[in-house]
Amino acid sequence: MRRRALALFAVALLAAAGCSGGGGGGKSVVVTTNILGDITRAIVGDQAEVTVLMKPNADPHSFGISAQQAAQVERAGLIVYNGLGLEEGMLRTVRTAEENGVPSLPAGERANPISYADNKPDPHFWTDPARVRDTVKAIADEVVAHVDGVDEAVIRANAERYRGEIEALDAMMAGKFGGIPRERRKLVTNHHVFGYLAQRFGFDVVGAVIPGGTTLASPSSSDLKALADTVRAAGVPVIFADSSQPDRLARVLAEQAGLHVRVAPLFSESLSEPGQGAATYLEMMRANTESITTGLTRS
Repeated sequence: MRRRALALFAVALLAAAGCSGGGGGGKSVVVTTNILGDITRAIVGDQAEVTVLMKPNADPHSFGISAQQAAQVERAGLIVYNGLGLEEGMLRTVRTAEENGVPSLPAGERANPISYADNKPDPHFWTDPARVRDTVKAIADEVVAHVDGVDEAVIRANAERYRGEIEALDAMMAGKFGGIPRERRKLVTNHHVFGYLAQRFGFDVVGAVIPGGTTLASPSSSDLKALADTVRAAGVPVIFADSSQPDRLARVLAEQAGLHVRVAPLFSESLSEPGQGAATYLEMMRANTESITTGLTRS
């Protein structure tokens, strides 16, 4: 009886260890944001299950997850998340999984991040395709290291193919943006999203309707007035509003800055549903390139 009891206790311990997700070794990849999810799926292909927590057209700063999804995070072979403060609504879940031994990749921290004026890191690295190209390799390395059952040769081949597509995207963006007169390369957005794109392609970020890098903040009337004055002085022809956020504040600012300032949507922080213009990372970046180019060259 004593031996049987000890054997049952050992089985229970092994089962608990398997359910906890501790130490990785799982067969799935869980990704927080849908932009990183699309990139990860391009790399993993059919080699492992990839679960993306953030729905299309959601806000990465505020989206939440269910108890079932939290359990998937705990059982993952690898967690891929943006980091740098982006996933404000679920960072605690990621931290708990990390403490329990689940391997993770904070992609933004590997992307040579830049900072806002207040020295806080800017998490929106995906607006620079060159940084995404480098991130692809980092994701492939972590998948090979931590996800059971994948074929390393297939993962590496997928990553190289996708890196080539991103390099083509980067060249296309450089060509399109190169046609915008230097004095017109000025961006005003709902909140600070395009710092990496501005650095990569020679734009000036004049300002943002919502101060800081999160949609959870709110501008004061004095913030709006100061930005309106800046927009008017800079002669900015268009304000770009995040497609996943209401553009009411951008329109209020446009009215304060003058009737000649238009408001145009961009897919800045979330992919869309299929057929809505930004179902993949590559599609999103192409659409944004066209919107920015058209908005800043239109008379």
